Amino acid sequence: MSFPKDDLSERLLNFAAEIIKLMGPLAKSVVGFHISKQLMRASTSAGANYEECCGAESKNDFIHKMQIVLKELKESLYWLRLIRRAQLLPDSQTEYLLNEATELVKIIAKSVMTAKHGRTVKI
Repeated sequence: MSFPKDDLSERLLNFAAEIIKLMGPLAKSVVGFHISKQLMRASTSAGANYEECCGAESKNDFIHKMQIVLKELKESLYWLRLIRRAQLLPDSQTEYLLNEATELVKIIAKSVMTAKHGRTVKI
């Protein structure tokens, strides 16, 4: 079962790239280093797992992989919120990423729900 790729693939790639750019200033402290590793792992995993979704072998495989994407995006959102709460970076450096992570979570969650309920999934 093959699903077409579109802008969502690019959005996830851009999201991961922007997270990577954020890592330099963040990783300069012990706490920041720990959080940056966790955030980079989760954000890059979301995009990589989405690419796997596009080649899913079945509907169940697609749903499973999309749930992993959703989980990784939610984790990314958590780390971004923690960075803001702990004031590790200025809000201006995380605002776009927080908004993008929130939007991506909503898109992927809706896709999972649509796939689970048997309707056609547009990705």
